[in-house]
Amino acid sequence: MNLTLGQRLQRAFVIALCRTPAPIARLLARPPVNRAGERMAPDIALLMKIAGAGNDYSDLPVTDARKVTETDAAVFADRVAPCAVEQEVEVSAGLWATRYSSERPASGLILFFHGGGFALGSRAGYAAPARMLAHGTGADVLSVEYRLAPEDPYPAAHDDALAAWRYAVDHAAGWGIDPNRIVVAGESAGGNIAAVLCQQVRGQPVQPMLQVLVQPVTDISVRRPSQDEFADSPALSAKQIDWFMGHYVPEGTDQHIPRLCPLLADDLTGLPDAIVTVAGFDPLRDDGLAYAAALLESGVRVDVIREEGLVHGYIAFTAVSRSSKEATNRLVAAVAAALREQPVRPVRPIGRVGEIA
Repeated sequence: MNLTLGQRLQRAFVIALCRTPAPIARLLARPPVNRAGERMAPDIALLMKIAGAGNDYSDLPVTDARKVTETDAAVFADRVAPCAVEQEVEVSAGLWATRYSSERPASGLILFFHGGGFALGSRAGYAAPARMLAHGTGADVLSVEYRLAPEDPYPAAHDDALAAWRYAVDHAAGWGIDPNRIVVAGESAGGNIAAVLCQQVRGQPVQPMLQVLVQPVTDISVRRPSQDEFADSPALSAKQIDWFMGHYVPEGTDQHIPRLCPLLADDLTGLPDAIVTVAGFDPLRDDGLAYAAALLESGVRVDVIREEGLVHGYIAFTAVSRSSKEATNRLVAAVAAALREQPVRPVRPIGRVGEIA
């Protein structure tokens, strides 16, 4: 996305402000402390002051909100060098994805679902974290442009995720990747999509080797304490969450089904190892922690990364917040370490994946 002069100046100003030395930033922003005793990072506190003074996209029609958030993504996200291969692929009729590849033998394939409350977000808006994952892990990344609400409400995004999974399994060997080395990853709404997908393909001949759930929403049927504590967060407010759900969930839908709320599944045994990241000042923090605990209780190996001083959506703030970039690098390093734990096996072509119930 090409920024206007005003947007470039805004980006430069926010970067300079958020790089204020921490002692001065603490004086300017007075970083809050949450109920757990965690203090917000000074650069994030400054960023939240700026964001809190701006307009709220949930006051806009969804098409206008998308324009605002795409511009924000271009302003706040890091400039990450393109990958050697950035290939547009049609997963199924009208469903597109971007494959990011270094063109060297890949350590695996990361099937990635962007955030945006099921109504906002895009592959383009999440190009920076997709490239960071590709460069930092040595894996290819397949970033999916799943359908959005309200034009395509629940369960369209989950249907697209299944189609993308089948495509990834069918095409991995052609890209020189063992289909058994596919990581399913997503942020926020994308984390929900990734978690649900792992449950739906459980028991299939090919399953994900790892699920990476970045600040996931895992249960929309209840409000957990973090949603009340951070209801006014400029990064994600209670008002915005209601706006998202109003677009995404058709009236009369049962909100207690695992395809909406993966935390409510009766059985979580046999799911892939997981990396779950949460932020100390995120209304979805308790969703992520609850799902991590449920996985652990079911015998699933889980690595919880708790970014105490950060807010929702930090992987989108990597240009303007050093704290966010460091946290995103920690996430990338954790995924890379998980890929290294399992040795790469010779690629053996397989048949097309069967239908998934």
